Amino acid sequence: MSFSIAGKTVIITGAANGIGLAIGRQFVDAGANVMFADMDEDQLEKELAEDAQKEENISFFAGDLREKLTIANLLSATIDAFDRVDILVNASRQIMVSDPLNAEDDGVEILLQQNLMTSLRLSQAVAKRMVKQAEKDENTEDPVGSIVNLSSIAAERAHPELLAYSVSTAALNQMTQSLAVALAPERIRVNAVAFGSVMSASLKDMLKGNEELRADVINHTPLGRIARASEVAEAVQFLASNGAGFMTGQIMTVDGGRTLLDPVSAPAH
Repeated sequence: MSFSIAGKTVIITGAANGIGLAIGRQFVDAGANVMFADMDEDQLEKELAEDAQKEENISFFAGDLREKLTIANLLSATIDAFDRVDILVNASRQIMVSDPLNAEDDGVEILLQQNLMTSLRLSQAVAKRMVKQAEKDENTEDPVGSIVNLSSIAAERAHPELLAYSVSTAALNQMTQSLAVALAPERIRVNAVAFGSVMSASLKDMLKGNEELRADVINHTPLGRIARASEVAEAVQFLASNGAGFMTGQIMTVDGGRTLLDPVSAPAH
C-alpha cells in the first residue's frame, strides 16, 4: 500500500493560509506538483512567490472562484503549468456567525455559494479534465483521479449560531457522496475530511484573547487539545493517494474524538 502522491498534479483552493496552505506544503514536500489557488493574491505572493521561483513544482493562481470564468482560468493555468491534473482538494471555506431567525442576516446564501457551489463547479470542471486525460491512458485499471473536500463536524451538530456554516457543510457532504457515485464508473474517487477544532487562521482569530472559549473547545475534545493543520493535511494526503484506492464517498472525521460526546453548546470549527 502506498500513500505516495509524488509526480501527481494537485489543485488546492483556499491555499493562501491556514489549512489549505498546510495541505499545499505537505503535498509539495511529498513530491507533487501543486497549484495553490486563493482569492487573496497578496497573501499568495507573500507565502509562495519566492518558493515558486526556486521550485518547479509550485505555482499559484489568484481569483474569485465564485465566478465560472475564474474556474476555467484556474484549470487552464494548471494545465499550462503542469500539463494535467490528478487531484483536487477543495479547501476553500468561510465561517460566519448566523442569526437563525433573520433571513437577511442568516448568511445561508452566502456560505452555500462560497462553501458548496465553488467546490461543486470546480469538481465538475476538473472531473471532465480527468476523464479526458484517461482517454489517452493505456492502463484502464489505474485510478483516474481523486477529489477531496474539506468539511466540518458542524454538518452533524446543532449550533444555531453557525446555521449557515452547518447547512453548507452538510450540503458539501451530500455533494461528496453524490459525486462519488456519479464518478465511480470513471474511476474518479471523491471523499471528504470533516474536522473539528483545528488551529486555522479563522480559529486563531476567534480564540485571540478568549481563554474561556479555548478552554471550552479543549474540554469538549477527548484528546485534550486543538489539532494542528498538518494533521488535517496528512488525512487529505491519505485520501488523495492510491493507499485509499477503494475508498469513495467517505466522510473521514478528524476531530480528536469530539463527536463522541454530545454537547450542543460547544462550537464546531
